[in-house]
Amino acid sequence: MELGNNLVIETRGLRMRYGSTEVLRGVDLRLQRGEVLALLGPNGAGKTTTVEILEGFRTRSAGGVRVLGVDPERGDDAWRARLGIVLQSWRDHGGWRVRELLGHLGRFYTPYVDSPYRADELLTLVGLAEHANARIATLSGGQRRRLDVAIALVGRPELLFLDEPTVGFDPHARQEFHELVHQLSDVEETTILLTTHDLDEAEKLADRIVILAGGTVVADGTPADLARRVAAEAEVRFTRDGERRVHTCADPTGFVRQLFARRDDGVTDLEIRRPSLPEVYLALVREFESGRPAEAPRELLEVSG
Repeated sequence: MELGNNLVIETRGLRMRYGSTEVLRGVDLRLQRGEVLALLGPNGAGKTTTVEILEGFRTRSAGGVRVLGVDPERGDDAWRARLGIVLQSWRDHGGWRVRELLGHLGRFYTPYVDSPYRADELLTLVGLAEHANARIATLSGGQRRRLDVAIALVGRPELLFLDEPTVGFDPHARQEFHELVHQLSDVEETTILLTTHDLDEAEKLADRIVILAGGTVVADGTPADLARRVAAEAEVRFTRDGERRVHTCADPTGFVRQLFARRDDGVTDLEIRRPSLPEVYLALVREFESGRPAEAPRELLEVSG
């Protein structure tokens, strides 16, 4: 299985069986260079197993897998140095100082990476420069998560795995982490695969979303693509000459363009309503479970006004 120049991950017919239980049933997955992909699904859908196979920590039962052009089962240390992995949590020595730990880890990459991040450069990137000499045990939850990302970035990875990165975060820490992810993808051009149960987070961070259910891919696309799949029509609401109106259509952008092309100065309070990602997600999972096409939720979320 050959990868294109911009294809970082590709799986074909990926299967995983534990005894008589088939956890993955033919997963096809592709991730392009520079993309942020969110992998979503209910508990038991196969997300963790899929990611562990991609990282080379678990041996698949069948199917083809390539990550950065290599079968993860045959990945050597040079290949692993091209990956960054942020787990939900990991045990470490709280007595280490932040800069000291990053400098220590950087020495392990020198045989494989031309220029691993210098500790101070990395601390600036993740917003921890002021805590360079702090002991890890004294960091807040948000600061600690930034350190987790810094550790994963030491070797300037081409591909970064983020597993439930903001579990337990308060809203401020979550927002700071989201800004860091955007910087990594937009400025550093790091390819990112993200798993999360936070659907709002997935919508904010991901270029594309893949939904797993029952060990198979049930949906793959941008949030807008998925919304169109479960809802053929959107609502355009507006006020004209003091009267509230609602127009249902498949192309709300085109309708609004036509509406204002008439130079109708009496139009105010314009809203376009589409399903939210949580509503879309639930509809697609129910579609898989019931075997019936997904229907648009009755309650729609306002996305612009």
